[in-house]
Amino acid sequence: MADVGLVDVSLRDGNQSLWGASGVRSAHVLAVAPILERVGFRALDYSSSTAMGVLVRTHREDPWALFRRTRALMPRTKLQFIGTGFRFISWQNSHPDTMQLVYDRLVANGIDRVVVLDPMHDMDAARATARRLKKAGVDEVVGALTYTISAVHDDAFYADIARQLRACPDMDRVYVKDPAGILTAERARTLIPAVKAALGDTALELHSHATIGLSPLTYAIAPELGVEVVQTGCGALGNGSSLPEVRRTVANVRAMGHTVDVDDRALGLACDFVDRLAATEDLPAGRPQDFDAAFLHHQIAGGVMSTTRRQLREIGMEDRFEGLIEEVGRVRAELGHPIMVTPFPQMVVSQALFNVMGERWATVPDQVIRYALGSFGRPTTPIAPDVLDRILDRPRARELRAEPPAPSPEELRRRFGTRISDEELLLRAHMPAEEVDAMLAADPAPQHHQPALTPVLDLVRAVGERSSVHDLAVTKGDLRLSVHRRGAGDG
Repeated sequence: MADVGLVDVSLRDGNQSLWGASGVRSAHVLAVAPILERVGFRALDYSSSTAMGVLVRTHREDPWALFRRTRALMPRTKLQFIGTGFRFISWQNSHPDTMQLVYDRLVANGIDRVVVLDPMHDMDAARATARRLKKAGVDEVVGALTYTISAVHDDAFYADIARQLRACPDMDRVYVKDPAGILTAERARTLIPAVKAALGDTALELHSHATIGLSPLTYAIAPELGVEVVQTGCGALGNGSSLPEVRRTVANVRAMGHTVDVDDRALGLACDFVDRLAATEDLPAGRPQDFDAAFLHHQIAGGVMSTTRRQLREIGMEDRFEGLIEEVGRVRAELGHPIMVTPFPQMVVSQALFNVMGERWATVPDQVIRYALGSFGRPTTPIAPDVLDRILDRPRARELRAEPPAPSPEELRRRFGTRISDEELLLRAHMPAEEVDAMLAADPAPQHHQPALTPVLDLVRAVGERSSVHDLAVTKGDLRLSVHRRGAGDG
């Protein structure tokens, strides 16, 4: 039997999958952080450049300040950032030295675990990213094996990538990432042992969305196959298009004879917090899902699925959802079966939406053109020749082919000046100026200032190891907390 660890995905992937990346705000993170610290998670899937952009754009909140405040409240739990290694916030590729600056500032602001997610499994690119992360001081670098179904992505393919990850001196751990939730227990029984054999003593984690109800079954057998950590969501931010709900997962894993060393009471409080937040903010709760064979065709990840439904609703085309899903499968095949993980789901779904709104391939977004030009690497199989011709035989393709290289940090400094912090520089270099200005206007405190914590959070930290959190309630405009001091009554 195995000791199984947990990574919580609620704040990043759960929020993105179920709440369009915009449901969780800084105040929510800071309120629940002391509880999450008590649980004993192996790490939190905490943020990404997309999540940072949403905080600035939608909530006018400084993501860098949030990192620092969270780290102050969670000194022991690893805070994970996930990225592709070639871009930051915007869709355009960034200069390698700019990405080094990104990683330097992530570490300086509290991030200590980063996932290297190269969507093409380009190992040269993954190794280069891992080197930059270690140079920046990242404590734990995690290599991603992104799972998909195709004639190419068999067990031998993933075992070969796993061997290369093990051989990379800058990779500390590996995880199988199943963004569409299509890894069956049957396939796991061959895939995971093949990957584990290639990894040797390198730790293996499993991240599989619950979109069509497969992952809870796969998680139940994963520890016996060599998986050491499973990734889950708390309460309302588990299940549905997110990952399996944590309390049910813990119960299942324990029922299979394994151990999960977490503070169950703190875990329950974290889940209660998320449930109350969902109810207060009228946000949807993840629910166990029925099997849907269509997902094996289009493989749209949870976060993109929820965003796509919202976009269709906003333009009055919600009734076209099923037709769009069918078109997604066609577009993916024509583009050479890209793995449906950021940024490719957004590209494929956007192109499919244009196709169902008008003539197929008459309108092509810039990022699809860049994909065809090779900006994101080489597709697993060639792009359909007739589609490639239609994409590249247009003036915009010629314009993008002639784009200048991404600016270096020195060029960015000349453009934006030397009186702003590196953190502000990176935001201004990758986001519209008016959005960054609005964020700063909403919170004009200097970026390097550590704002005072709310009295409630000060109380949580002050009671420390002498107490356990007894209850945490969230209502609009109100946060109530009671603690239980050892040897004393509730207070």
